Amino acid sequence: VQLQASGGGVVQAGGSLRLSCAASESFFSKNNAGWYRQVRGNHRTLVASIFSDGTTNYVDSVKGRFTLSRENANTIHLQMNSLRPEDTGVYYCQAVHMGSLVSGQGTQVTVSS
Repeated sequence: VQLQASGGGVVQAGGSLRLSCAASESFFSKNNAGWYRQVRGNHRTLVASIFSDGTTNYVDSVKGRFTLSRENANTIHLQMNSLRPEDTGVYYCQAVHMGSLVSGQGTQVTVSS
């Protein structure tokens, strides 16, 4: 399976963006996945995750502002509202599939103050 993230951009603080992750095959109804953020070459950190049953988890810093949802078995979305400068980074959609890490190219999110 391949994952492709899209939807990044440049917004002012307080603005919104919607990230999408498209899988090359039916995937998200059977596998867990997450959105990770990487800042300036640091390690990627988990921002939000969605499980195959549709339940979601968020890190404290984005709770109440970000919403992760599954559109269908091939697509998930991360709605990001009330964006802050510290949300800036490259966002990756990642999953573990059959014991291997799957991660496509990231999408850059830049929030200006």
